[in-house]
Amino acid sequence: MVATFTLKFLKTQWRSFANAHPLARGVISYAVIWPTSSLIQQTIEGRDLKNYDWMRCLRYGLFGALYVAPTLYGWVRLSSAMWPQMNLRVGITKAAVEQISYGPFAGTSFFFVMSLLEGRNVEEAVQEVKDKFPKAFEVGICIWPVIQTINFSMVPEQHRVVFVSVCSLAWTTFLAYMHTKNVHEEEAEDDEKPSSEQKLTQQPLSIQPMSLTTNESLVLKVKRALTL
Repeated sequence: MVATFTLKFLKTQWRSFANAHPLARGVISYAVIWPTSSLIQQTIEGRDLKNYDWMRCLRYGLFGALYVAPTLYGWVRLSSAMWPQMNLRVGITKAAVEQISYGPFAGTSFFFVMSLLEGRNVEEAVQEVKDKFPKAFEVGICIWPVIQTINFSMVPEQHRVVFVSVCSLAWTTFLAYMHTKNVHEEEAEDDEKPSSEQKLTQQPLSIQPMSLTTNESLVLKVKRALTL
């Protein structure tokens, strides 16, 4: 009885807090979802509790909570002020504008800032953006317009940051994969692999010389034919 009452009380308090402070709710959501995405990506890599990179999870949590949540909250508030209506046409408009404004900003920020958090210099971080952002953007432009159309046309403003944070679990896992993927090593491996034409030109022609016994048998056959 006491436990049930306590749970109801905490649930009521959380709803009041979340409705009054949507930004704080978004920060808490991203502080949980982004490290979880990193753990999922590391599990796919083959890691387990013995060799998880917990510092990587911490970096993802800090970036998600202190950078993504506030910037996304600001974009949601700005877009709601510019297009206050909530219908399908406005939702499509907001989603389209996001793909050419906030989307590229968020993607480049992820690769750039995460590289800096790992101790790389600015030049390396810029190169990381050049190598990986275009591919990530190609995938994102096929997914996020649909999600954001639903978000802007059906979800109330105070719940939009949380809705996006839940949808971003799989997306952040993909970004974590792209970030850990070593583009230069794969390109080097591709360059080292010879093409089919190179294999044909590099492969020497193996001409097996006729053995001595074979030559002798041919000579004997010729002599017999002549004697006949």
